[in-house]
Amino acid sequence: MNAVQPNRRGISIAGVQVTYGLGSPQAVQALAPIDLEVAEGAFVSLVGPSGCGKSTLLKVLADLMSPTQGQVLIDGAQPSTLRKAGRIGLVFQQANLMPWLTVEKNINLLKDLVAAKGAGAALVPDQGTPQSVEQLIEIVGLKGFEKKRPHQLSGGMQQRAALARALTLDPSILLMDEPFAALDEITRDRMAFELMRIWQQYQKTVIFVTHSLAEAVFLSDQVVLMSARPGRIHKIYNIDLPRPRNEDTRLSDEFIRLVSEINRELYKVMLL
Repeated sequence: MNAVQPNRRGISIAGVQVTYGLGSPQAVQALAPIDLEVAEGAFVSLVGPSGCGKSTLLKVLADLMSPTQGQVLIDGAQPSTLRKAGRIGLVFQQANLMPWLTVEKNINLLKDLVAAKGAGAALVPDQGTPQSVEQLIEIVGLKGFEKKRPHQLSGGMQQRAALARALTLDPSILLMDEPFAALDEITRDRMAFELMRIWQQYQKTVIFVTHSLAEAVFLSDQVVLMSARPGRIHKIYNIDLPRPRNEDTRLSDEFIRLVSEINRELYKVMLL
């Protein structure tokens, strides 16, 4: 097992394993040893067969569960330290907005909760990070919908609100678990462009789980292909497509080549 890098910015994952029901006859190893370094400000996508542990790894990074073995450091700190300070942003497949709250109150919910716990003094946003709900609403394109409730929004708009909510506490990392999977194809493509625009502006470290290889290649600096359970890192692809990316990127020969190459390798992984 490699040692974590205690002073390194970004994410250091060293020898992380997860076994559900450890010690019981029904124990299931979800993750084999995982070693991965993610540079600060990088956009990294996790792809692989269903059940390969992508979401499990995300839960470990979010401090929603502890690894059976191994260590994780985020910007040199334990995930639990960052979670308690509100420095880990989470966006899931479902927006999980409070139906009785307006858009602006949903976006401000995490900040209100942290302030109520007395942790507000620990939140010192980086320069250039949005300071107010008003700024975030404008950034994610929800201006004019501040007083609307979730049932009055489209699926894409709900996900925009969820993304804004995740950014309110100036997270060190943004963890996204198939956030666009429930959207129609056109809205999904539009949301990918919106996410890229926001990421380019604020350069948060992003770990993005998706089943769409085209989405992964379009958004990412690196695509990490995982093997079938127990999940291992099968191969890492460096995506050198020029930024900023646009509609023409998806039509380029290099984009098509990368998606095809990863797709062929994914089929090999599924047959192992």
